[in-house]
Amino acid sequence: MPELPEVEVICRGIRPHLIDRVITDVLHSGKSLRQRVPLGRMQRELLNRRVISVTRRAKFLMVGMESGAMLIIHLGMTGNLGFFNPSALPAKHDHVRWTLDNGLELRYNDSRRFGSVRILPPEEIIGIEEIIFKTTGPEPFSDAFSADYLYRLAKSREVAVKTFIMTNQVVAGVGNIYANESLFRAGIRPDRKVRSLRRNEWATLILAIRETLNHAIECGGSSISDFVNVSREKGYFQMNFQVYGKGRESCSTCGSAIEKNVIGGRASYCCPKCQR
Repeated sequence: MPELPEVEVICRGIRPHLIDRVITDVLHSGKSLRQRVPLGRMQRELLNRRVISVTRRAKFLMVGMESGAMLIIHLGMTGNLGFFNPSALPAKHDHVRWTLDNGLELRYNDSRRFGSVRILPPEEIIGIEEIIFKTTGPEPFSDAFSADYLYRLAKSREVAVKTFIMTNQVVAGVGNIYANESLFRAGIRPDRKVRSLRRNEWATLILAIRETLNHAIECGGSSISDFVNVSREKGYFQMNFQVYGKGRESCSTCGSAIEKNVIGGRASYCCPKCQR
């Protein structure tokens, strides 16, 4: 599943090709995604309208229109976006196509169809945080994501720190890969109870999360299955994994055998010497 870095890579990839473009047509395969695709509503809100912004919130892509409407895309497990010449036949799993005034098509491809495409009209944008992000925590790069915030939120809880930072209500977009890698970078065991962490440890972990996510974005994300960017190129952050997927291998820092456990139903990796 694309995590925050992969969604950010897609966001940065489509932005320069969408800004100031006018959408001239919207086409749909007829198959539902996680939710029904609102083709008629998209046509009403998007046709002959100019794109003015492309941003990311959590794992959602947000395409803002000059009219005030907002196209919102979630990639789900296997969703992806790319630009194609309209003369190229649609691929088997191309489910939504937006034709642009420069002759290119932006195509949403999703083999498992767990993603979603929705449109909010201008009058609903003001309530977008309540409509879509009511249970979503702060962005990991925002000032709201602070050591004091995490310390206060965690001080009476018994949950493991890895489960805690993967909780969408706590912080947006930190999935299993980057939780494992961030905890290793911070030197914190993934199974430690959150109430045991001191403020300075939360500060260290926040820095580790930001550094890990930024490094992954610079590497074009992680392509351990089928993720590719807008240019159909694979990311290579997986070549920099320190612990994820390395159970029983030697730690690159100290040589100890990396442990693999299950925490909160997810595979978790830890160096018993480097992480405390």
